[in-house]
Amino acid sequence: MGRGIFRNIVIEAQWLSDSRARGYARLLAILLPLAALLWTLASHSGKSPNGEPLGPDFLSFWTASQLALAGNPAAPYDPSAHHAAQIAVMGWDPGYFAFFYPPPYLLACLPLALLPYAAALAVWVGLTGLAYLKMLRAWTDDPHIWIAMLAFPAVLINAGHGQNGFLTAALAGGGLILMDRKRPWLAGLLLGALVIKPHLAILLPLALAARGEWRAFLATGLGAVLWAALSFLAFGPEAWHGFLADSALARQTLEQGLVDPAKMQSAFAAVRVAGGSLTQAYAAQAAIGIAAALTLVALARLRAPAMAQNAAFALAAILATPFVFDYDLTWIALPLGWLLVEGRRTGFLPYEKLVMAAAFLLPLVGRSLAIGLHIPIAPFLLAALFILVARRAVHGCRVGRHSDDGVAKMVIS
Repeated sequence: MGRGIFRNIVIEAQWLSDSRARGYARLLAILLPLAALLWTLASHSGKSPNGEPLGPDFLSFWTASQLALAGNPAAPYDPSAHHAAQIAVMGWDPGYFAFFYPPPYLLACLPLALLPYAAALAVWVGLTGLAYLKMLRAWTDDPHIWIAMLAFPAVLINAGHGQNGFLTAALAGGGLILMDRKRPWLAGLLLGALVIKPHLAILLPLALAARGEWRAFLATGLGAVLWAALSFLAFGPEAWHGFLADSALARQTLEQGLVDPAKMQSAFAAVRVAGGSLTQAYAAQAAIGIAAALTLVALARLRAPAMAQNAAFALAAILATPFVFDYDLTWIALPLGWLLVEGRRTGFLPYEKLVMAAAFLLPLVGRSLAIGLHIPIAPFLLAALFILVARRAVHGCRVGRHSDDGVAKMVIS
């Protein structure tokens, strides 16, 4: 009796039927935007109820664009000058929101300076959110994907911070889709644009090389060089000098806990939250990064379906970097979407539905559990989801081989 209940609840998650999942998604798609609206209405003079600016991380981007447009592109990398600009905009000291991004991202932010802060924030979230939605629509071929998107907590978190999770996920997903559609040069232009947040693209060259996508590999490299060159032409060497000098502060932020590790979602952060040493944190991060990289290579050698490899890369990119936050979990919509499509098409494998449901809710609870209870669940849950993606990819290889064998026997007979 006990084993039957365990199988029904955990292994097969029969309680999470398709109709119930759709119902939960519709409910969250109403409640989460409503909560965001109430939070915004409760704000006063740009200050949210928790005492931070509306779109706190966007404040970093917008003031950086203001400084660059004023002819001082190195200032965003000077914490004193950048902080002073943030105080001037808010009229009160909101605390410092650093700008650790390379000059190509500063170039992307530059038009924001042409609008007032609130309007720029709305345009930023709206346009990048639309790009994210269009990418997910193409990824899943589901015209109703916007409901799942509104229900996905990472969407609310990214929008609330005014962060770039929509943009980076749209670039990665859009580039992979274009590559599969045999448009490698346009794909490379999008994938190369991940130079705006290069720590999320650590495994991208390996993934493309392992798959033998050499035109996309070359195009991605050229795309990255193009975006870097455009930023150099726009800002000169000063911005690059400032970025390189500011890199030391970025490393201190990670290693010295200048940003609470409990806010991060990586293996590195989990070890630090648990009281581990810096060496242990780096060792754990290296181990999970290497495991993810080897898995990508193995799936490529097995010639797993292209979308399976794309989904695996999206997760590997998040697992491989120590500097990842809950708003970056917009990326896991890609493996979740692929697993959902495949599960509905061929049936869900053991544990898939339960892990998918937990991963879907991870952005809502991951940070709170790590801060409040010192339980950093994110890397463990993301690793479990990665294993399920890899398992289904291998399963797809076996099904494909059996199908090919059947066709061959029919031809021979």
